[in-house]
Amino acid sequence: MNLSFFDQFSSPSLLGIPLILLSLLFPALLFPSPGNRWVNSRLSTIQLWLLHLITKQLMIPLNKNGHKWALMLTSLMVMLLTINLLGLLPYTFTPTTQLSMNMALAFPLWLATLLTGLRNKPSASLAHLLPEGTPTPLIPALILIETTSLLIRPLALGVRLTANLTAGHLLIQLISTASVALAPILPAVSILTMAILLLLTILEVAVAMIQAYVFVLLLSLYLQENI
Repeated sequence: MNLSFFDQFSSPSLLGIPLILLSLLFPALLFPSPGNRWVNSRLSTIQLWLLHLITKQLMIPLNKNGHKWALMLTSLMVMLLTINLLGLLPYTFTPTTQLSMNMALAFPLWLATLLTGLRNKPSASLAHLLPEGTPTPLIPALILIETTSLLIRPLALGVRLTANLTAGHLLIQLISTASVALAPILPAVSILTMAILLLLTILEVAVAMIQAYVFVLLLSLYLQENI
């Protein structure tokens, strides 16, 4: 029973071939492609409005030099958002519950922001390791602490996204299993459990959207420090 709860987090495969790449590419097929019409459809108009809203929110903490990252940050936000939301459907696999995938997204992007800062303004980037006005005896300890906090950022990004989504999926499966098991024994308790499950599902939809936004927002804040 305990193993079956975690089967949903195992990477799917067919004849020994991993299907995680297919699960990453499938959400892109759901978006309507732009047509040649002068007037777009309602679905395309809503899609463009949402993309404009997401881009505007992500660009708020960035100055003009950071706006060249808008395409990558918006694409990452849309990808994480669709993968997280589609993962809440029954019998689906959520790639963002895999720590390896989240780290593969977080580490290169964090490293890109760090290298951008070291290239554009190396003095200011290195100055972040030592706060102004630090007493001389505390300088080695503070440099070590700030360096550790800098290097742990990609790990925090990946673990935060993985832990929140994994915990939500486990809670939904546990409560749904309990409601099915209690149905023939205690119908009233089963109905109450199903109501709790509905509220938890709504909460998980909000968590899926918030975690995608937080992941990309933190990356934009790291970028702001280095441009």
